[in-house]
Formats: sequence, C-alpha cells, structure tokens
Amino acid sequence: MSTKGGLTALTRRNYRLASDMDKPRSTGIVNEKLLSDYLHHVFPPSKQGPTVASLRKPLGFQDLGSHLERLLSEGDTSEDSRDPSAEGRLGPQPVVLDHTSGFEGLLFVDDDLLGVIGHSNFSSIRATTCVYKGKWAYEVLISSQGLMQIGWCTLSCRFNQEEGVGDTPDSYAYDGNRVRKWNVTTTNYGKSWAAGDIVSCLLDLDEGTITFCLNGQSLGTAFNNIKMGPGVAYFPAISLSFKESVAFNFGSRPLRYPSSSETPDWFFIYHPHHHLCGNDAPVCPAGGSQPVEVTVGPTYPVEGYLPLQDPPSADLLKAHRVLGYIKNVLSTSINVQEEKLLEKDSSVWRLHGEPTVLITLAHIFNHFAPLMCKVYLVEDVLMNFLLGILEGGGSVDEHPLIQQLLDLFWLLMEDHEVNECLKQLMMSLLRAYRFSPIIPDLGFQIHYLRLTTAILRHEKSRKYLLNNVLYPSDITSVLVFFYIKTPLRVKEAGLEELIPTTWWPTHFDKEGKDERDPKDESSDERLRRRAYERGCQRLKKRIEVVEDLQVQILKLLLNNKDKATGEASRYIFLNKFRKFLQENASNRGHPTALCPPEYMVCFLHRLIIAVRSCWDEGSRTSPSSLSTEDAYVPPQLFYNGKVDYFDLQRLGGLLSHLKKTLKGEPDFTQSSENPGESVEDDLASKANIVIDPAEIQATSMEDLDEDEESGAAQRPFGAAAMGGALARPSWLSSPTLGRANRFLSTAAVSLMTPRRPLSQPEKVKVRTLAVEQRTEEDIEGSHGHDGLLLGRPQEEPDQPITDKSLLEIIDGIVMMYNLSVHQQLGKMVVVADEVHEYAVALKDTEEKITRCPARRADILEELQKSQKVFAEKLNHLSRRLAWINATIYSKEKMLDVYWLLCVCIRTIEHADNTGCLFAFTPEFYLNVAMNAYSALKNYFSPANSMEELPGYEETLTQLAAILAKHFADPRIVGTDIKDSLMQALASYVCYPQSLRAVERIPEEQRVAMMRNLLAPYEQRPWAQTNWILVRLWRGCGFGYRYTRLPHLLKTKPEDANLPSLQKPCPSLLLQRHMAELLSMDKDMAASFLNSVLNQLNWAFSEFIGMIQEIQQAAERPERNYVDTRQLKVCATCFDLSVSLLRVLEMTVTLVPEIFLDWSRPSAELLLRRLAQLLNQVLNRVTAEKNLFDRVVNLRLPGLESVDHYPILVAVTGILVRILVDGDKQGYVWVSVLSVTGEPSSAMVCQGGVFCSELLLTVDSEVLYAVCSKTFMLRMCTKTPLKLDPLQTEDRFIYHVCVRCMDHTHQLSWDNGEMDDALQASDEGQMEMWVIKN
Repeated sequence: MSTKGGLTALTRRNYRLASDMDKPRSTGIVNEKLLSDYLHHVFPPSKQGPTVASLRKPLGFQDLGSHLERLLSEGDTSEDSRDPSAEGRLGPQPVVLDHTSGFEGLLFVDDDLLGVIGHSNFSSIRATTCVYKGKWAYEVLISSQGLMQIGWCTLSCRFNQEEGVGDTPDSYAYDGNRVRKWNVTTTNYGKSWAAGDIVSCLLDLDEGTITFCLNGQSLGTAFNNIKMGPGVAYFPAISLSFKESVAFNFGSRPLRYPSSSETPDWFFIYHPHHHLCGNDAPVCPAGGSQPVEVTVGPTYPVEGYLPLQDPPSADLLKAHRVLGYIKNVLSTSINVQEEKLLEKDSSVWRLHGEPTVLITLAHIFNHFAPLMCKVYLVEDVLMNFLLGILEGGGSVDEHPLIQQLLDLFWLLMEDHEVNECLKQLMMSLLRAYRFSPIIPDLGFQIHYLRLTTAILRHEKSRKYLLNNVLYPSDITSVLVFFYIKTPLRVKEAGLEELIPTTWWPTHFDKEGKDERDPKDESSDERLRRRAYERGCQRLKKRIEVVEDLQVQILKLLLNNKDKATGEASRYIFLNKFRKFLQENASNRGHPTALCPPEYMVCFLHRLIIAVRSCWDEGSRTSPSSLSTEDAYVPPQLFYNGKVDYFDLQRLGGLLSHLKKTLKGEPDFTQSSENPGESVEDDLASKANIVIDPAEIQATSMEDLDEDEESGAAQRPFGAAAMGGALARPSWLSSPTLGRANRFLSTAAVSLMTPRRPLSQPEKVKVRTLAVEQRTEEDIEGSHGHDGLLLGRPQEEPDQPITDKSLLEIIDGIVMMYNLSVHQQLGKMVVVADEVHEYAVALKDTEEKITRCPARRADILEELQKSQKVFAEKLNHLSRRLAWINATIYSKEKMLDVYWLLCVCIRTIEHADNTGCLFAFTPEFYLNVAMNAYSALKNYFSPANSMEELPGYEETLTQLAAILAKHFADPRIVGTDIKDSLMQALASYVCYPQSLRAVERIPEEQRVAMMRNLLAPYEQRPWAQTNWILVRLWRGCGFGYRYTRLPHLLKTKPEDANLPSLQKPCPSLLLQRHMAELLSMDKDMAASFLNSVLNQLNWAFSEFIGMIQEIQQAAERPERNYVDTRQLKVCATCFDLSVSLLRVLEMTVTLVPEIFLDWSRPSAELLLRRLAQLLNQVLNRVTAEKNLFDRVVNLRLPGLESVDHYPILVAVTGILVRILVDGDKQGYVWVSVLSVTGEPSSAMVCQGGVFCSELLLTVDSEVLYAVCSKTFMLRMCTKTPLKLDPLQTEDRFIYHVCVRCMDHTHQLSWDNGEMDDALQASDEGQMEMWVIKN
C-alpha cells in the first residue's frame, strides 16, 4: 500500500481480497472470531429471529460478498413490475420536456430537457407525459421572476405567440408575476413569486381540482370542476416571455417540499450511539441487540399526490442500507489486544490503512459506488448524510470526517464513479442553495455553504471540480454560492422577527431631502429609529455569517500552495475566471447570455475580500512587496500580450487599430532616421521587449469581415444549426445548471398544427477566443522571467508588488465592475427612493387628516385608508431596505468599492507615465474610476458618508487630476470614453467638495485644463465643455444665484440631487486662470469667442425654427399633438442658447478688454457680432404677443424651462457688465425707465438706429431720449448715469447702449413715425440695444 499525493493509492481495479490461504500471511487481519463479530455487527440482517448471537454462523471475508448480496436483495422489488400507483399516467419514463413537437415559439432547452428559457415574445412547451386519473404533482424552480404562466394543458390546446397556458380552454395556469390564475379569464390568486422560489403544481383528477403551492405553502385551490372524462389527459406545461427561465422537477430528483416532515433529514443530528431513524438503515449496537426494522421509501409533496416520474425505490432502499453499513464501520473500532468491539464517535474516524477496515469498506463500495452515480440517490442519500455530519455545529475544521470520506471515495471508487458522484453532489448543493427559502437565521444557506466548504477543502476533489465540473462556461454556476437573494416577502423571510420596529424619515427640507438632524426628532421617533437600527444590526450579523462562509470558499479556490498534486487551484480558477469574463464581455448585446448582475455584485465583494486576504498573507512573507492599500495593476499587462482583453476597447482604440494607425508614424518610431519602423519597434524601445503581433490575440470587426470562413469555423460549441443562432451559456437555465445546447424554434417544428414557418434568421457571425492554458510559470515567471509582468517600462519602479496571479484577478475584478456591477448598484437604490416617496405621501396624508373638517367624515375615512396603506407599505419597504443595506450598501461594501476606485486611480497614474503606451490601457479602467466615485457619492449615502472614508480628500484630488488631464488627452481616441470623461468633469465641478478638489491639483494642470476648455468649439463636442464653464461661473452672473428657475419653483419640483439643481459653487481660482489665458493669448481669445458666437447663432436659430414648427403643430385643429422628441430638442436648443450667453457674460466680466480694447484687432468685430446676436435674441423674445410668447403660454410638457426669465437675465448680465466698463473708448450708456408697453423691434444698422417709439437726440453735452408715452431722460455724457423719469407707469427696466464716434453730432427722428433719414453733419455711427428685465 503506497501513498500518492497524500492519499492511499488503492483502487478496486487492482485490489485483491484476501482468501483463506492468504489470511495467515496477511498482517493486521484479526482472528476469525473477532472478524466474524465485527462483520456481523457491520452487516446486521434486516430481519432476525430469536437465535442468539453466539449461535450465528461465522462470517469471514470469503463469505462477505455473498452475504452482502443476500442482505441487499431482501425486500428488493423487481424493476419490471409496474407500480400500481402509476395507473392513470401515460408517457415515457423519465419525464422530460417535449422538445420534438410539444412547443411553440423560440426556446432554449437544457441538455437534461428539464430547464428552459424563453427566447421569443411568449413561448410555450409541455412535458412528454400526461395523466388522466389520480393525484399528481411536479415542481418548477423559478430562476427569474418575470412573466410566466405555469400549470396544466390538454393535447387539444393551441398556443401561439400571444396566447399560452391558461389562455385557452382546457388549460390552467398560475402567474406569480401578476399574482393571478388563468383559464381563458383571469382573477387574483396566490402570492408574487421571486427568483429562487419553487412552485408545486398539484392536479387532483379524482376531485377535479388544481392547487398550487409556493415554497411548500399552499395557495389554496385554484380551479374546481376541471374538465375530465374519456379522451382528456393533462400535460405539465408552461408559457414564458423573453429571457424568463425555469427548471422542472418531475421526480428525477427528490421533490423539495415533502409534506411528511417540514424538517429535512439532516436537521436530526447524527450520533453513532443512537439507532438511525427516518430514512437511515438499521443499526445493531455492539452488544448484539436486535436491529430496528425501518421502511425506507420516497416522500411525496402532499398526502396522496405522486410525482410524475417514479422514484428509484429499489435503489433508494439499497443506498440507505449500504450507507448504514458505512456508518457502522465509522462508529466501530476493533480492540485487537482485548479482542472486542468498541463504540466510538464516528466524527473522529481516520483512514489509517487497517486491512480489516479497508477490506470491509472495499466490499461495501462495490455496491455503494455505482449507486452514487445517480442524481436522485446523491441528493437524497449522500448529501443529507454529509449535511448531518456538519449539523453538530462548530467550524468546518472541527469535522474532518468529510475529508476522510472523500479520501475513501478516491481510494475505493473508480475514477469515473467518483467524478460523477462529485459532479452530482456539487450540482445538488448549487440547486439546494439557490432555491432555499429565506428564514430568519439563514440556516438553510449556512448548512449548504458549510458542506460546500468541507468538500472544497479536500484538495483532489477541489481540483477535479475546478477542472471538470466548474468548467469555463459553467463558472457562473459557482457564482450561485456567492449570491444572497433579497426576499420580496419580508414576513416569510422572518424579517418581522428580526426587525419588529420599523422607521423611516419624517422630516424633509425644502428640496425634499431627508433631514437627519437628531435635534428635530421627538422622543418617540428617536426610540423607533434606534430600535430599527438595532434590528438592522441583528440582520447584518446573520448575513455576515453567510458572507464569511462564501469568502472561505473563495480562499480555497485561490489557494496556490496545493501544488503537490498538480497545478495549484488558483491558476485553474484564474483561467476559468478569464473565460467567464470573456463570455460576459463579448455578449453584452445579448441579455440572455449574461450573468445576472445581482450575482456579479455579491461575487465581486467576496472576491475583493479573498484577494486582499491572499495579498496581505503574501506581504507578510515578503516585506518588500506592496500592501493592498497601495495596490495597482502594472501597465505592462496591457500591452505585453500575456493577458487577453478580448475585443474590449483600449484608450487608443482596438489593439488591431493601434497597430494599424500607429504604424510608421514618425512620432511613434524609435528614431527619426527610420520613419518606417512599426509600433512594435517603438514598444520594444519603451518596454525593453519585442512584442510579437501573433502573441496579442485581438482582432477588429473589420478583421472578421475579411475572414468569412474562419469566422464561421469559430462559432462556439452549442450554437444552433438554424441560421447561426447565438450560443447560450450553460448556466443560464436555469436551475438545472446543465449545459444547454438545444435551440427550439417553431420555424422548424410546429407545435400543434402546421403553420407558416418564420423567416430564416439573419446569419450571425460569432467570434470566440481560445482560453490560454497557462501554467504557473507562465503567470508567475521564474529564473529571471517576469511572467505576466514581462516588459517593465523604464518609468515603472523595479519593486515587487505581489503574486502576478492576484494582479490578473484584480484586473478581472475591475472589468467585472464595469460589465454590470455598477449598473446593478444603481438599480437597487430604487427601494430607498420608494421609501422616501411613501414617507412624503404619508406625511402629506397625515397633514390633510389634521386639516380635514369634522363634518366631512367621508373624506376623513378615505384619508385614513390611504394612511393605513402607506404605513403598511412603508413597514414592508423599510424591512426590505434593511436587507439591501446589509447586503449591498453596508459600510464594508462601500470600502470595497472605494478600494477598487483607488486601485483604478493608481493604475491610471502608472500607465500615464509610460507615454504613448498609455493608449493600450483598457477603457474600462477610466470608466470604473468615474463610476465607482459616482456610486460612492450617490448610492451609499445617506446611510454611509463618503467623507468618512480614509484618505477621502486626497483620493478626490487624484481623480480630479485624472479628469482634468485626460478629458482632452490626444492618446484617447474613443468618442464614448471622451464623452464620459467630459461628463464626469462636468459633474465634478457641480459640487463644492469635488470642485475644491479640482482647485487643489497642481497649478500647471489647472491651467492646462482651462486651456483645453477654451479651445474653439468647432469640430469637437462643445456642449459639455460649455456646461463646465457655466458651472464655474454660476453664482457670479447677473440673476444667476438661483437653484431652480423661479417660474418652476411651484409648478415643477425636481430632484435636488441633479447637478443642474445644486446650489451655485463658482470657482474664482479657475475664473482667474481663464481670465489670464484669454488676456494673454489674443489669438486664442478671438477664436474661442468666435466659436461661442457661432454656436449661439446656430442654437438660437434652431430654437426659433423649432418653436415655429411646434406652434404650427399645436394650432392645427385636426391634430393637436406635438412629438415629445421635438419638444426635447427644442428645450435643449434653448438651454444651449442660455448657457452660451452665460459664457459670454463670464468672458465680458472677466476680460472686458476683449470687446472694449481697440488695440486688439478683433475687438470691434467681436463687439459688433455680439450686438447683432443680442439684438436678434431680444427681437424674438421681447416683442409683445410674438411667437415666443405664444409657445411659452402653451405650457407644453417638456418645455417647462423655456421662459423669458433665463434668457433675458443672461442678456442683461452681458449689457450690465459692458455698462460698468463702458466709460472706455467714449461709450455712453443710458438706462431708461420705460412706461407701459413693450418696445417695438429695434434694428441696428450702419449709420443709425431705427425705433418707432423713441426719439433720440445727441449733442455735445446732453443726450435726450423722448418716448411716445411722453417722458424725458436727461444725462450728461461725461458723468455717471442719472435717471429723471417724468412718468413711471408699469415700470420695465430697459438698457439702451448708444455709442457715437463723434459726440458733437446730433441725431433726430420725427416723433411717432419711422424716418429712415439720418440727420447728421457727417457720417456718424451709433448702436443701441433694448432689453426687458
């Protein structure tokens, strides 16, 4: 007997049992009497007469085989004899879904024909077996909580893409999504279901009733008096919409909810000194007492109801008996010196290589091993036995018996047998964990995770499962273990027990935000809040137990010390993890092929904790390496080809694009003498390596089009033959977690009647990349080989970081956050928003109750009903929010996201130092940096504040520097990432804390940022740039200190968290930088302002054109409807016009000499253009009853922001600033206090101003302005303004700007009429603007 890899190398193939002749030469075999007693004790007869133990026939190893066969055959029934209970059933066994003719629509079906996913509008499928008499049941495991109708149908039912099970006569269905039952008509029934629930469908053909159960609880009789009689038989059937998925259990596995006992077998603690009860085999104690006769058989969901598929009763009985024999071996020891048998605790049993025990177990495993290849027996017998071992409590380390049993499995079972057994055991655990109900102590989840941990602690089993069961396409199945589902029904989940007292915000500020100042709380509110917080803490502690177990599992999978038996677990896991990322990254356009984002969120947090733990453990052994607080991903991973990034975008474009566009460019060559050198040569000079283009596995869509044949050859396994349909990942079904490669379509097979085939699907080309089968040496490197870090650039410090494998896993974590985690974090905030909305509604209702007159009892009654509804909803939502806060938005989860943000920032900083190699950095690093900051600021508050994070201000400053530098980085070519950077910077300057961070970055970077913002607007996205400048100015402009537009304060309350509704926070420092740049660089100032004026002219012209179309559409009598998209475009053009005017106001205020300093060559032209545009705006906006007024008065939804105020105050701000600085260059400014009436249109032309209601006279001393409403204003040209109104009816402020080249000239018009003749001694020039405030 030898030892191999820590295990005893002994298999049934080469193990020869000792005979009588060999026995004397065998060492360790006990004497015949003791051996006989031992074997009789281990293998007691199931029935025994009155004979005493001393008269038993001696039993030895030579007789053990026949003796065991005889014991196992007792009570065995012939498999050929038909169970009389099966009468009333027609169809083959086993029962599966009818994938040949019994379906309608497009469906994905698993290999085992039990899991199904809808792939069209409303697909239907039925089973292969029907029933016509008796009581029958089956279970449906709900994988998604969408629209599905589950029940029964007859063969005569005709389904289509609109009508499914329950929509036709003789079909009956339950819909937990809409909480209704269906049989042609529909009524309310049952409860809402959620992913992870199990629906039991019960059909009683004796009474004519159909009943449904949800997680073992009956929902009541759904249908009575269903159709029965000759020719009527019912099939299990389902109809489901697109992307919805379920799995059926017709009896191929034990039904989950037996009625005989609500407590699983493994809830009874296994102890060797007790007789085994329940489904366990009889045990004879060492004293030789009579065994207890136990009847073993399958259990049924409800008394009298049978599963559609017969359970393997004979095998089940045999398996329980054999397991009982194994338990007897474990609980019995042989004292050779005293020649007696001793009872012992089986939990301390060890495989010591005792020949007597091993030979006995070899005989047992001859019968036990074949049975453990069947899923029903593994789930019902083996899994419950193993769970019972762990039921005693304590850590998994305190139960080494499972490790010993797995050693036995690998020792005494054939390889294919132990492989199949472990596979079925793991899949059973996955199903059990995924579909376990939520109970207050999370007991079910904890038990299944403990057993999983115990199995994965066994090295050989762990590596087999990683290599063969959790294979690349099914790595998502293992993600099930890291998911903690959120209960929709808080009462059934026991949250009412954990959180008996609920609380929600009751104080709100003017903006609608929650006020959390304890001083405003009453004593009752304070007590409720504290009781609620204590309940949340109790819940959090119970969830942390589950999370700790999940982290333990990941630490086992990340073990890199188990190299004695082959490749370490971490490197196996790493390759599967990359394959998982590839599958999700390359199928982003196909929702059915993606891992559920809620799984991703939980997996990401557990993986971060496990990786950081492994990193810290390595840092303790290597003090020179970095700590996790300084973790980053070295830039050489992005360009040396050792890590596959699939077809993901780099900052410089696709890798193939980088190689094509940079090739031969002089700026990227090694020297100017060789302009034809390729980018690879440049990379070699930068990174001290030679990059082989074939090593970098990346290709563009153009490359795919060029190679049509190879693209077809690379389609993934499992794709449907029809039209090249996309392959679906194996896990997606569904609960069976089996590989699915059947694509069902009624385009090929009709369900009930012939129907016109669907058009041939469009040919889809699918590209797949082979997973790199890398070894530890390829990843970690050795003997001077840097592994994944090959090609360290000169700018990168020569310092050990950590294990290279951990760096690649962190890289995958960043990618995973970008794929779907951030999106899911945003979705879960909706629960907190609902709590806020209901809390506001409840408070409003309570205020109405207090104001309700006593005589209006009817109104009071309705208000009290609403109050009760709101309070009940808030009780439910507040408990559910506590669960979400504990699992997703806790302080620990916030620290995980913050750590990921810091990793991305440091990675970008290191990559930026590499020069042109920065273009190889994947885009998702910048995306994750921006999104993680957004999540920390918006999703985790107010429960957790970002200000409390360690190094918060420094991190904000680092991120600000990245945004300021890279939003205009020429190395970044992707338009999407450029827009994202610009939007992030725009959001950054909206909030005081982040704006202060921008001001803290080095002055050189601040000035460079402002220079990029002031670049001409042509040929680049300018709207966000303009918005950033507006935010820097807001709070300093004329009438620009408002948070909301004044006319919207009462009519349209908005979410105060929107950046556009934040309180103004101008940056005087950045304004100063802008002023210095525009003042010093005259060419840049001229080009910038010309581009702003061009865009203003375009935006306002578009706006006017849009409102003309809107008015025409609104005034049509036959169609009073305006397209919402048209309204949105119109409002956008208006907002752009206002923001551009504000930028002009900012420029005029900060650098007035641009317009007023005539030493600048462009000043006069810019001033004239400005005057023309302002005059155009005023003509359109201020005229009485003009087009603008009519559209504003329509009050169309979507045009709420279009009003006189925002645009007129912007123009006023420009004119006021010119007024303040207008004493230069001989400017004369007149402020006119007008009387009733709107001004008529003013026209600015060369040589004069024409106005129908003003008479202007200019002489050397005094300017006179005479209005048709009879008032006069007198002002000296050389002194400040002075108003002397003669009449002030319905006052409106008008600003009139008059500039004359020579003040000695007099200009006059006849009062009350238009006169186009300008009276002047010589050619004078004058410009005027009129504006209403």
